[in-house]
Amino acid sequence: MAPLRPASLLACLALVTLCQGGCVEVESLTEAVLGNTFKITCISCKKRSETEAVTFTEWFFKEKGTDEMVKILRYSIENKLEVMDSRFEGLVVWNGTKKVADLQDVSIFILNVTYEHAGEYVCTVNRTLNFAYDFTHNVLVNKTIHVEVVPKANRDMASIVSEIMMYVLIVVLTIWLVAEMVYCYKKIAAATEAAAQENASEYLAITSESKENCTGVQAVE
Repeated sequence: MAPLRPASLLACLALVTLCQGGCVEVESLTEAVLGNTFKITCISCKKRSETEAVTFTEWFFKEKGTDEMVKILRYSIENKLEVMDSRFEGLVVWNGTKKVADLQDVSIFILNVTYEHAGEYVCTVNRTLNFAYDFTHNVLVNKTIHVEVVPKANRDMASIVSEIMMYVLIVVLTIWLVAEMVYCYKKIAAATEAAAQENASEYLAITSESKENCTGVQAVE
């Protein structure tokens, strides 16, 4: 194989860097368990990774059964996490992008979930793109997540099917093992019986030959 040229090597390194720094937007879970920690996922990927940007996020919350949308927190690289609602004081942990001015993952953890945390969450991603010649462009992205709080975790269909398949596999493997044991036992028993018959035939042949020799000796005398 021909060695890589410097230009090709640089291109490969650039591709690897882009792959490692990739951003994927995924949907958040929506069912929190009472008293547990719950992660609300909010990701807003930048379209062009080479463009520098500065981003901050603000989260809003409308409790279930109410109509008021309240700002509950703000996060930026300069001021870090600022909680602005007593219902979330000491219960919110930042789980998004850190040490980088351009926030793409602005997810949070809610500790010790209560029924007051059920409702509609809106995470806003306010991104200022910095281009050449001091040109800037602001992009605002809003994402809405509806969260329900349940007393205990509900098992999804995938986990139920996986457990059923596991038990079925165990039963099938057990039956196969028993069948293999029976087959091996029968094979060993048949081989043992054949060997016993062969030994018996050899014994009878030797006995008959001995009798004939003895008869011949008596006749000579």
